[in-house]
Amino acid sequence: MFRTSDIVLVAAMVAAAAFTYTTKHQVEAQLAEVRKIEGRIRYEEDTLSILKADWSLLTQPARLQKLSEQYQAELNLAPLEARQIVGADELPARPVEIEDIIAPRGEGMAQGETDKTTTGGVVQ
Repeated sequence: MFRTSDIVLVAAMVAAAAFTYTTKHQVEAQLAEVRKIEGRIRYEEDTLSILKADWSLLTQPARLQKLSEQYQAELNLAPLEARQIVGADELPARPVEIEDIIAPRGEGMAQGETDKTTTGGVVQ
């Protein structure tokens, strides 16, 4: 009635159908996730454009001028004078302070103390 080759071919077709069905559902799940991410991206882009519009509204020169006049007493603002603008070579030199890093003998890590310096390295 059925030959061995028929049974093998039917089993191969059933396995191929199962594989195709599983792959189809995995692809649909991935596609749904991609659509969700694209929706979030569109939402963030819309939010960004709204924030840019708000920023341009808030930084209009006429508005800032009016606010500076309104809060002149609290802010103590004054017009910039030409003598206030200098180059980097005209700035006074910063005083050099050298810290003594050599500890006196007998005070150090050799006596079994731990280093209490905080770094961005490994946290213990």
